[in-house]
Amino acid sequence: MAHRRILLSLAHPDDESFGSGGLIARYVAEGAEVYLICATNGDVGTVSAERLNGYASIAELRLAELDCASARLGFKYVFKLGYRDSGMINSETSKDPACLWQAPREEVTNRVVEVIRQVKPHVVITFNKYGGYGHPDHIAIQRATVDAFKLAADPAYETGQEPYQPQKLYFTSVSRTLLRLNLLRIRLRGEDPRRLGKNKDVDMLAVLENAEPIHTRIKVSEYFRVWEEANACHASQLGGGMPPLPTWVRKLIAANQDLTRVYPPPLSDKRDESDLFAGVNLD
Repeated sequence: MAHRRILLSLAHPDDESFGSGGLIARYVAEGAEVYLICATNGDVGTVSAERLNGYASIAELRLAELDCASARLGFKYVFKLGYRDSGMINSETSKDPACLWQAPREEVTNRVVEVIRQVKPHVVITFNKYGGYGHPDHIAIQRATVDAFKLAADPAYETGQEPYQPQKLYFTSVSRTLLRLNLLRIRLRGEDPRRLGKNKDVDMLAVLENAEPIHTRIKVSEYFRVWEEANACHASQLGGGMPPLPTWVRKLIAANQDLTRVYPPPLSDKRDESDLFAGVNLD
């Protein structure tokens, strides 16, 4: 069991908890080694002034929150690439040469290849092609991870490490049913689903339009408490949107986590797995 290895390649402090906390908690509890790439420092996240007390910067606060969540979830190791948060597309922050969106794709890919060759994961997980909700950092790390998944096994791609080929690649996903229920909730509140968030730059209809098929559903209901505790570590990123759902509703929604299997390619766009390691040859 301890030889099973998973690598999540994500963009911001909080992506690991808000998006995949239940899945991470389950596999860590079952003895798998779970690693994380966090590509940015979360510098552009919206943080209230009182949350910054004791911290020199937003990045310092958000990385501290990541450390808290990582300890609760039980990562084997967290690789922090240190890029500046890009903010949403076409924002001034997305033009910063230090941000992930402006980093050369080949550079980011090389760094992910190095991690893959070091960790030797059986399974790699990243965002879908739309980056979940269209965030440029999500898209940038997704593209680099897909490239790295292929290049890590190529002996001609030199990083000073031995080539290695992970066996499975997944994209994070949310069921279309849950997305439609969320859209209904948004509309009932009289909000425009095309213009959400503090800066009105999140398009929930586009999230639904770019949703990909679900092939894998992982039961995580037993790990709801750990997941909630990890989410609570990211206190600076909670609130400011719609009121939270009641606990019993959150438990119901969080009973499973869904993924799109990219490699090996599915035979059909139907759900056919309940375990990330189905069909994996362990070391």
